[in-house]
Amino acid sequence: MKNLFYLAVCNVLAFASIGFCQDNVAAPATDVAAETESALDIAIGGNGQGWVDFDLSDFSNVNCKEDTWSWNEGMLSCNGNCVGVIKSKKPFTNFELMLDWKHHKSAGNSGVFLWTPESSLTDLKPNSLPAGIECQILDHGYVKQYEQQSGKKADWFTTNGDVFPVGESQMKPFAPLSPDGVRSFPSSDHSNGFGEWNRYFIRAINGEVRLWVNGHEVSGGNQCTPATGYLCLESEGAPIDFRNIKIRLLP
Repeated sequence: MKNLFYLAVCNVLAFASIGFCQDNVAAPATDVAAETESALDIAIGGNGQGWVDFDLSDFSNVNCKEDTWSWNEGMLSCNGNCVGVIKSKKPFTNFELMLDWKHHKSAGNSGVFLWTPESSLTDLKPNSLPAGIECQILDHGYVKQYEQQSGKKADWFTTNGDVFPVGESQMKPFAPLSPDGVRSFPSSDHSNGFGEWNRYFIRAINGEVRLWVNGHEVSGGNQCTPATGYLCLESEGAPIDFRNIKIRLLP
């Protein structure tokens, strides 16, 4: 997946002034690869030009309780007292999104929704989730909890960055796939457990989503519909903090 991303970076992000594809001057393959790797590192770190910081004022409540979300010392905190979402105040189409997250309890559950349509947010009932492409945020302890409570094997999800469509949204997931073929399972495991910070870097452009977990590209999909809409952060019964939420628009 990285090779495709590198080509896309050269074609789409030359405007970011990060030192590659300048003046269309040919360079040895090794030099281009090194420059592109540097550009990727810069983007994943939320550095470079065009990034805009988000805080609670950039979101509006959809169907959470009034006290579910708060802004404390640079962190967006969710107490997890309901199931629901907050949404960005405006929709986005092509963008890069960076955020850090930390669960406070074992088996914590949350997620980031991309390209959520307005129609699925209107009159969304409490304890419900909208449509969209979800980049799941799930603590490792959820596996044991699920198996104990259900008596079934936890083979249809992972805790390292699944990406999948929710509701009427659609996506063709990248391999490896969940048993039902709906989820893009992570190609490698890089998520930290509860009490530790994790970083998600998400690139969403032209109906394609790619997720990096702590600097490693792991999952994604393409042919997403709709491919424009709101960003949503999810409360799902467990406390979680977010920080360093940044977005950069792409052509």
